[in-house]
Amino acid sequence: MVRSGEEPKPAGRATDGTGPARPRERFLQGESVETGVRTSILNSWQRCRSLGLSADESDLPYTEDFDPGGRIVRAAAPVLDRLQSAFSGSKVNISVADANGTVLLRRFGDPAMARDLPAIQRVPGFVFAEQVAGTNGIGLALAERQLIRVHGAEHFAERAQQSACVALPVRDPLSGRIEGVLCFGYPRGFDRPALAAAIRRAAEVIEQRLLGQSSAHERALLRAYLATGAEAAVGLRGGLATGVPALEFHPRDQAILKEKAAELISRAQRAAVDVTLPDGRRVTLVSRPMTSASGVRGVAIEAVPHDSPASGSLLLPHQVDERPGLAAVPAAPLAARPSISLPSGHPVVAPGPVLAADGGRGTGGPGEAVTADGERGVTGLGETAAAGPGGPVAADGGRGAVDDPSEAPFPARGLVMLGEPHVGAYALAARRRLELLSEASARIGTTLDVRRTAEELAETAVPRLADFVTIDLPEAVLRGEESADPLADLRRTVLHGVREGLPFTPPGKRIDFGPTSPQLRCLNTGEPVLEPDLKAAAGWLAQDPEHTARLLAHVHSLIAVPLLARGVLLGIASFYRAGSSFGDDDCSLAQELATRAALSIDNARRYTHERTMVLALQRRLLPHGLPDQDAVEVAHRYLPAESDVGGDWYDVIPLSGARVGLLVGDVVGHGMLSAATMGRLRTAARSFAELDFPPDEVLVHLDNLVGRLDREDPDGKGAGVIGATCLYAVYDPASQRCLMARAGHPPPALVHPDGTVTYPDLPAGPPLGLGGLPFDAVEVDLPEGSQLVLYTDGLIEDRNRDVDVVLEQLRTALAHPERAPEDTCQAVLDTVAPAHPHDDIALLVARVHAMDPDRIAAWELPADPALVGEVRADAVRRLTEWGLEETAFAAELILSELLTNAIRHGAAPIRVRLLYGHALICEVSDASNTAPHLRRAASTDEGGRGLFLVAQLSRSWGTRYLPEGKVIWAECGLEAA
Repeated sequence: MVRSGEEPKPAGRATDGTGPARPRERFLQGESVETGVRTSILNSWQRCRSLGLSADESDLPYTEDFDPGGRIVRAAAPVLDRLQSAFSGSKVNISVADANGTVLLRRFGDPAMARDLPAIQRVPGFVFAEQVAGTNGIGLALAERQLIRVHGAEHFAERAQQSACVALPVRDPLSGRIEGVLCFGYPRGFDRPALAAAIRRAAEVIEQRLLGQSSAHERALLRAYLATGAEAAVGLRGGLATGVPALEFHPRDQAILKEKAAELISRAQRAAVDVTLPDGRRVTLVSRPMTSASGVRGVAIEAVPHDSPASGSLLLPHQVDERPGLAAVPAAPLAARPSISLPSGHPVVAPGPVLAADGGRGTGGPGEAVTADGERGVTGLGETAAAGPGGPVAADGGRGAVDDPSEAPFPARGLVMLGEPHVGAYALAARRRLELLSEASARIGTTLDVRRTAEELAETAVPRLADFVTIDLPEAVLRGEESADPLADLRRTVLHGVREGLPFTPPGKRIDFGPTSPQLRCLNTGEPVLEPDLKAAAGWLAQDPEHTARLLAHVHSLIAVPLLARGVLLGIASFYRAGSSFGDDDCSLAQELATRAALSIDNARRYTHERTMVLALQRRLLPHGLPDQDAVEVAHRYLPAESDVGGDWYDVIPLSGARVGLLVGDVVGHGMLSAATMGRLRTAARSFAELDFPPDEVLVHLDNLVGRLDREDPDGKGAGVIGATCLYAVYDPASQRCLMARAGHPPPALVHPDGTVTYPDLPAGPPLGLGGLPFDAVEVDLPEGSQLVLYTDGLIEDRNRDVDVVLEQLRTALAHPERAPEDTCQAVLDTVAPAHPHDDIALLVARVHAMDPDRIAAWELPADPALVGEVRADAVRRLTEWGLEETAFAAELILSELLTNAIRHGAAPIRVRLLYGHALICEVSDASNTAPHLRRAASTDEGGRGLFLVAQLSRSWGTRYLPEGKVIWAECGLEAA
């Protein structure tokens, strides 16, 4: 058996073995005790106080209702005799109690102790359960279900203050159930470190003897099986009966048959069931209840293949899952020394001398084994078994008596498994636990969502392990963070069970566990806590008597398991059963499920934390508002992917000449690197656009930038080649034309005023980062009221959908020109976007407006300085008509300076244009590609101050290059100059 280690002692414990006397006194006076006392001892004290126990009480309950010859007594008695000899002359008393804390056996190192000790320490029958005796070795070992030491003042009762003890539960190796407790008691000054090792060895020997009792039962059943006329049976791998074919099965087939045989044994009924093997062969398994001469009841499972000569003539009365058409089978000739295959799962006793369970050497010869009780029995798997009349088959093949002549042996059959029903039930339960663990590996952690992962744990455990499961997680964990104080912000996250309506705390509510509750003990120690019977769990009852009393009408047993991953406490899972009690195997299974779920929850928490940071960075790098401009009415949406955040972006950029730039892009990949790269590209794209480069040149500059970013990876261990796609469109409301270029990006959708939706034939261009390849720009007409829809590939590309079908869906969703851009965005996300996007989606909808021709004034003139005054006068008159008299002075000076520079330094033809929108824009263009530069003129210079005046009088100014020539522009605010 695998045992937990002893709880470490606190550094402040008294060195003389008296234990924490002062903390105990403070505790009994009602003061808080937080240090100097081990957790298990403090928890026990709290349970004792909640039960109303008195430390001065000296009497213990005594019962005569115990079995002095039970299996734990038979297994432990020889071991205690040897221990008594080992501790001869010492003040050590050795006791064995049953699973209820009732002492069954007593032994003393010094026989005089039996006369000097009070009755409760020397007479079997006194009950030392914690709920009646307070903190003591036997009671605490049953409560904590592990090795326990109790020293002096750690005992709750005054009567035990001068004593110390070490106790350890003894388990049935087959079921894992606690059968009793082995306890060493001694004066508090006798404490020795070797006592823990000695009690472990002694408990292991007792457990071996318990297993030996089960093996002896199986051997008795085997002798009974041979004596009933079944000695003609053969094993699964040969040992032929006379004239009968061998039953040869592949190991895989044997495993299938033994699995079904364990189920049949657990039923303890007569039955015949068909089993189809993977190779197509069919085998009938026949179960036969039987009783040995010593009264051991069991079941034998035999296999009859369908290709056997007698497989069609088998008849069993009172069958379960009967197979029709079976008739009685005549007896077969006797085989000399048939071979019998015993079931797996029990130790195979080898021939020759063997150690008895009590550590002595037996006298078994070849082919024999000495049982725990000194009985000789037949050997195990692969050994030859024979029985005489009423017992084993004789060596000469003599036949034993048949108990029931109506049940003749089958001519072609093999013994698959033989055992007691409860042993079959244990095997069946073990297999189902393995199946549940295998299923948990597939069901828990399918998503990276903390709450959903917790739900998967509950759904896996109900109803195969528990009837109800509650999972409580701190608020911080649900947000993707580590909780600084998990006990302070626990929230009921999951409540799942076989039915609803029970008085559990509902999901979403805060959880506060009482100081003695099993859940709080579990959270404080980081170990699972098992309460087999909640009605006897004082700590659980004391936390909230009214609430727990209502729950007791529906639940019976509890396992509380901490959700621990990588040393971080993430919460707690509580498993409840309404009927039967949980056992240690159930506790181990619950812990395994919780451990797997905790790792998945921690992965989901870490992912949530990283995704939250990346999403915050992504949203921070995207535009926070729309610029003030008159060219388009814009709406936008950004929808992050469910799995991870990518590098999609969009932008709206006001440009000179009342134009506006619309930008949508997508960085390859997901995560922090993609989001950071997106921020760099968006900033660079905006800068290139504000320099008034045309769309194709902006893409060229971005292509060069992406190539540099890739080459600048210092160690070449980054995420690989950085890639991105981009679409850039520039709309001019004065001409109602749009110039567009794209780099590997999906084409835009154009919604015409009549509702027609088209996808402009725009050259795709290579993705950014390939370098050296040109980009082509296309100019299209956009009548007023048209909508230009830009999007990233996450909207239309999905592994489960065809792109052409999605584009048609998008066309249908956009065919409503009367909708506002905001409504269009929402309609597209509702009808076109995938329900669970695997990639980010950026969507930009722009309804274009045309500039009123009455708000545009233009002049064209030759390079003649004499005409500057006329243009200025005409411009002032037009500004007056527009009601911009207060802006006229600044605009007149700006036009005068720009015109003069164009005539002196530029080339004809020279054009002047005034645009009146949300601001007044003055433009002067000429056919020269030389651009003016702002400089600071010296005090002795006669010129060089014109552009300085322009910069001072305008909000912004700049140069825009044309295919032939340039435009110098300046923007004036509409407030007073």
